[in-house]
Amino acid sequence: MCGIAGVLNLEGKYYESIDHHLNVMNDLQAHRGPDGKGIWSHKNKHIGFAHRRLSIIDLSTGDQPMIDQAGNVIAFNGEIYNYIELKQELTEYSFKTSSDTEVILAAYHRWGFSCVDHFEGMFSFVIWDEKNSTFFAARDRFGIKPFYYLRNANNFYFASEPKALLPFVNEIKTNPNALKDYLTFQLVLDGKTLFQDISELLPAHKMIVKNGNMQIKRYWQVEYEIDLDHTQKFFYEGVRELLHESVKKHLRSDVPVGAYLSGGIDSSIVASLASKYTNYSETLAFTGKFSIGESYDESMYARTLANERGIHLHELDITSNDFINSIADIIYHLDYPVAGPGSFPQYHVSKLASENLKVVLGGQGGDEIFGGYVRYLVAYFEQCIKGAIDDTLNDGNFIVTYESIIPNLKALQNYKPLLKEFWRDGLFEALDKRYFRLINRSLTLKDEINWDALGYYSSYETFRKIFYENDQKRGSYFDSMSNFDFNTLLPGLLHVEDRVSMAHGLESRVPFLNHKLVEFAATIPANIKFKDGTLKRVLINSLREELPDKIVNRKNKMGFPVPLNEWLNNGLRGFAFDMFNSQKAKDRPYFKSEEILKGISTEPQFGRKIWGLLSLELWHQQFIDKQQYYKSLLNEKEELAANVA
Repeated sequence: MCGIAGVLNLEGKYYESIDHHLNVMNDLQAHRGPDGKGIWSHKNKHIGFAHRRLSIIDLSTGDQPMIDQAGNVIAFNGEIYNYIELKQELTEYSFKTSSDTEVILAAYHRWGFSCVDHFEGMFSFVIWDEKNSTFFAARDRFGIKPFYYLRNANNFYFASEPKALLPFVNEIKTNPNALKDYLTFQLVLDGKTLFQDISELLPAHKMIVKNGNMQIKRYWQVEYEIDLDHTQKFFYEGVRELLHESVKKHLRSDVPVGAYLSGGIDSSIVASLASKYTNYSETLAFTGKFSIGESYDESMYARTLANERGIHLHELDITSNDFINSIADIIYHLDYPVAGPGSFPQYHVSKLASENLKVVLGGQGGDEIFGGYVRYLVAYFEQCIKGAIDDTLNDGNFIVTYESIIPNLKALQNYKPLLKEFWRDGLFEALDKRYFRLINRSLTLKDEINWDALGYYSSYETFRKIFYENDQKRGSYFDSMSNFDFNTLLPGLLHVEDRVSMAHGLESRVPFLNHKLVEFAATIPANIKFKDGTLKRVLINSLREELPDKIVNRKNKMGFPVPLNEWLNNGLRGFAFDMFNSQKAKDRPYFKSEEILKGISTEPQFGRKIWGLLSLELWHQQFIDKQQYYKSLLNEKEELAANVA
């Protein structure tokens, strides 16, 4: 895992100071690759790549940018887990290294732009095709590895992190449409970023630039072609086999691999499987906790699994002082805030892991693939009631009866405020409107935001396009909900996973996100996936032998909750007031700091309004307020030959 960046003049003209500018981008991403750096620029100086290296596979000969015998050049971030199998297939290519990077070049040599169809892994990479004068970039199917780009006049820039592009924008400004998305979902949709001029290459997309023309194409998506010919035993066996195989491939490394272990279903399965297949005397695992009550501490479950599997568990107590001392750095590394306050504890657990090894496995993806969010139960319960009233329970949209769901409603015990809000303004609307209401976080934001200044863009319309993409409206409600999260929330969570690990030079791998497993799971009928309203039923039953009873039977799914709002009533209150009381905060065009301050003391226990607004203020301080700093980096004295790979 590494960091990549580069520049291309779209007219093929000489780019002045290209080597210096590549080094600037490299330096801004230095944390992503502490083991090495390199730059390459074309002899005509119209294109160049930069690379920071975290050495995981082929420690001695895998340096980048890498050039093949045809003059093609690659800069690659990620891991290709099936590189061994591909290397055996690509016999016509004369390999000089044992790296997965060179396997990508060989695959491109044979299959061209379709090479991405053959990769299992997490990746973003760029290739300069010397013979055809073509720039080719691609991002993995799920968005595990990032890719951002900027077009400024006739120059095209790309990088693993937006901060590396900031010296090249004309003015660092907030994108109001993206901000509206963020206020609605605490995510940004459809390739936008909070930076006005910087875009994201979406997951499962590839980009081709030739003769100044850019094409972006999607090369993969989940197809919900339901398999009605097999029993649930078939699906259980398939999930079990595919996940075992994925974990084994994700353990391929020339350095030791550990695991995150929260005590939840997903991370417990991954850590348990990793302990079976590693060659080390013991598997290392890492967990964090807030020692202020059972509502914020699930370390007992992590301990249970660790003791049963012989895993050496490292535990970390996280405090409000840690928040004060680190939150500005966390927002800086995130580039822009997404997906809630979980990034804060994840950052600290990643730091702990990085002090012991260079690679960890995590459980991201299990909730989206197998249906693990309690809101699915909330939404489905409403639709089951509607289906019973309308006598439409068997029309394909409702796959269980409301009577069978009732025993599982105890899972909603801690979600009464959500239920109250969800049902406050009506029932039984169209499915997309109901799910939008369930995930819309802007309902609690009123006077704190200058909504008129944000314009007429509709986050709901963007949501609706994604919700119904790929004809999801003809599938089950369960698949439509999880499909939306798969395409939006999951990339947001992976954004956090990438940034908080790479901030410490740590590689985080996610075995659930193997495309063969995801494709197989998408064929499972909803009446098996969500039978009786049981969340993650297929996953639990498929991997039951990996889980202690204490974890299987737990009812208090947490998801690493942060006691932020409890802290706001104690030691964190002064910190928050100082943030929103500054003159710069008061001058922000989209926010009303006086109204924000009024709401600090009334935020509910697990509310995320203050978190979202505090993150935005810190983001403005880190980036919008530091325009001159980023511009000044281009004016520094060039470091030439010493930095050229």
